[in-house]
Amino acid sequence: MSEYDWSRFSHKIYINAPMQKVYNAWATRAGLEDWFLRKAEFKSPEGALRAPQSQIMAGDSYEWLWHGHPDTTVEHGLVTEANGKDRFAFVFGKAGVVTIQLTDHGDVTEMVLTQDQIPTDGAGMFNFHVGCSTGWAFYEGNIKSVLEGGMDLRNKNPAYSNVINS
Repeated sequence: MSEYDWSRFSHKIYINAPMQKVYNAWATRAGLEDWFLRKAEFKSPEGALRAPQSQIMAGDSYEWLWHGHPDTTVEHGLVTEANGKDRFAFVFGKAGVVTIQLTDHGDVTEMVLTQDQIPTDGAGMFNFHVGCSTGWAFYEGNIKSVLEGGMDLRNKNPAYSNVINS
């Protein structure tokens, strides 16, 4: 029996939306704020703020805030890949690197999210492997819901905390 790899995980989901629409949901400020974040600011390497509909580029830095969390819960990171069509990756703070790989299957888009380079100490295994895997499972369902014309399932009320959907 092989030992479990706590340094990475992958999730796959199929979304009934064109591949470019799924890519833009990941690679624009407006797209990320529709299904994932309360605020998703991106700056070019020269420090210029990206417009909400502009595609994010490799080398951009980001500042993210979530619904249901105070402004002190902020994430800073760096976009490492953004090819404009099917691959997007970013350093997710101390939690490792998240890579989105899209594949066009005609009527649906396959989305594979992989988080790797996760620290394998006790805190990393619990907070980043288990915690991030659980969080991404919710947000993967939410991107599918939003892009397929459904509801945004996020909790946007800061009075409700410690819930899976914020």
